[in-house]
Formats: sequence, structure tokens, C-alpha cells
Amino acid sequence: MRTSDTYKTITKPSKETLFKEKHSKFFSYAFPIKNEEDVKIALESLRKQHSSAGHFCYAYQIGTQTDKIKYRANDDGEPNNSAGMPIYGQIQSYAVTNILIVVVRYFGGVKLGVGGLISAYRTGAQMALDGSNIKTKTINVLYLISFEYKNMNKVMRIIKEKNLNIVDQKLELDCKITISVRQKEASKVETSFNSIYEVSVKELED
Repeated sequence: MRTSDTYKTITKPSKETLFKEKHSKFFSYAFPIKNEEDVKIALESLRKQHSSAGHFCYAYQIGTQTDKIKYRANDDGEPNNSAGMPIYGQIQSYAVTNILIVVVRYFGGVKLGVGGLISAYRTGAQMALDGSNIKTKTINVLYLISFEYKNMNKVMRIIKEKNLNIVDQKLELDCKITISVRQKEASKVETSFNSIYEVSVKELED
């Protein structure tokens, strides 16, 4: 079970880094991602940029909850586990998530061997991470608060007292406010709203 309600990620793509080994060139990139569609878009962009490269090896991890993490490692034609897993190993080593790392290889005519490839792809991933701005973020829970307009003051008082972040609101006769709460504060906040008569609280899927 995760005891912390924070995680580490990057907020913008890294700068391109270059690593050379026995005439082969390894260009490395890190991208912030939210889903597999983001992975596809980043890979398509790199394939256009490096149209004559031989291998686009990558690994990614998505998710902040231990039981919901998705990851993939792809060797893209290199020997099994010589590229994708060494890249993924660096993602784990730096304890980052919602991230894609791609290492693009131009073959230089000299075979590196499996050990050489593992070392080169690990180094490429490490350089991409070292060139990234890694930030710590909080894991948040979204709640939908539904109530009649007459209960507005009671609801807003809790929001103000607990300094809650309003994500969306629709204030009419029937009001709906979506709030974002740090995971470790979520149950207390939910209890506070549940204690108000005629106010409904529902946790939303992020």
C-alpha cells in the first residue's frame, strides 16, 4: 500500500541528449504523458524527426496508485530485454511516473553485444532523466458536491475553512461543485460534507 500521497513526474519534455558508443549514436528524450495516446503521438513525432534511425526503443509508466500502474518496455528490434527494460529500470530508479523515455539509435556499423546495448540504453535513459525537470506532485481525489442553493453558505464555509480547490462549479437552484482534495485529507473532507443535511458527496473517477 502507498503511504504517501505524492509522486514524482516531469511537467515538460526534456532536452535532447546524445550519447555515442562505438560509432552508434543514441538520442534520448523524456516526455510527460497521461495515456497511451500521448505515447503514440511522441513516437510518431520522433520517427519523423529521425527518419533514417534504426531503432526507437522506449519505456513508459502511467499511474500514481500502486494497484493501477501501467507500464511497457519495447526493444524495437534490439535483442530481448537489451533496450526497453534498461530504460524502464531508470524510470524505477528515479521513482518517476506518467513518463515516457525514448532512446533513438543510429547504428554505427560496430555491434555492441547485449551487455553493451544494455549499458548504452541505460545511459541514454539516465541522461534524459538528468536533463528533465522532475517535480513532486500530490495525489488528489475529486468530489462532486450536490446541493440546493439554500445550502450554499454551509458548503462554501467548509470549502473556505479547509482551503479546498474548486475545479468546476454550476451554481443555480440545484448547485454542483467539483472539488480537488489531497488524498490524505479526502476522508475527513468527505465526512465534513456528509454531516450537512441535504448535501450529497460523490467521489469522481479521475
